[in-house]
Amino acid sequence: MGYTTKDLEAKKVTTLRLQEMKSAGRKIVCLTAYDALIANIFDDCGIDVILVGDSLGNIVQGHDTTIPVTLEDTIYHTKAVVNGAKRALVVADMPFMSYQVSANEAFRNAGRILKETGCAAVKLEGGKNVTEAISRMTEAGIPVMGHLGLMPQSIHKFGSYRARGTDPEEAEKIYQDALLLEQAGCFAIVLEKIPAELAKKITNTLKIPTIGIGAGPYCDGQILVYTDMLGLTVDFSPRFVRRYANLLHIIKEAVQNYSNDVRNSNFPNLDESY
Repeated sequence: MGYTTKDLEAKKVTTLRLQEMKSAGRKIVCLTAYDALIANIFDDCGIDVILVGDSLGNIVQGHDTTIPVTLEDTIYHTKAVVNGAKRALVVADMPFMSYQVSANEAFRNAGRILKETGCAAVKLEGGKNVTEAISRMTEAGIPVMGHLGLMPQSIHKFGSYRARGTDPEEAEKIYQDALLLEQAGCFAIVLEKIPAELAKKITNTLKIPTIGIGAGPYCDGQILVYTDMLGLTVDFSPRFVRRYANLLHIIKEAVQNYSNDVRNSNFPNLDESY
């Protein structure tokens, strides 16, 4: 079932609308964004959910992992995205160590993110270990998106970015954690880099939507880091990334043409002068 123009012009996306989309079998379209300009473009295109991912540590700040991202970084970039997005549901990633210390600290930090940015929800990684924090948040009215499978904030624990849930024991743990996250009050769960059949089992079991990234076609929605999807980050090529453009080539060509015109005194010309 495809989207119509009427769908794209519909009222603001909410957690309830995502639930309705799952119930109706309509796929949820998600992308990351870190600034107002990109968020506004995606919003105009009808993207349902914009995630201010802690991937900003890699994409914006140039770090090797997401670990260095701070709460202040998240708040800064989420404010910008909220300014650019009027229809999409904006979700902010809670950065490493902003929710792991205690449920109380997680609750306070999540509340701060919502109050200071105007976003609609927060996202955090983990299963059973974060359910107390999630319960505190959801009981107070803070919508929470869960995240299972490959969890980038735990990269030093796992030691690689390989797929998770490929053996029966780990697959069962991910499945049970998904049930626990739903019971704790999550409105949706991101499933990252897990076998398609495991994602299908979780999706068919849960009443809340699943959002896949490297988790196969059976999830209720899909998300990609926008720089991967648009071909800006070409040094990262996992099988789950489909490149819909080659913006790196286009941008480099444009910059080279500009540089040549300036150096050859072809820019600006008299028509571009006052």
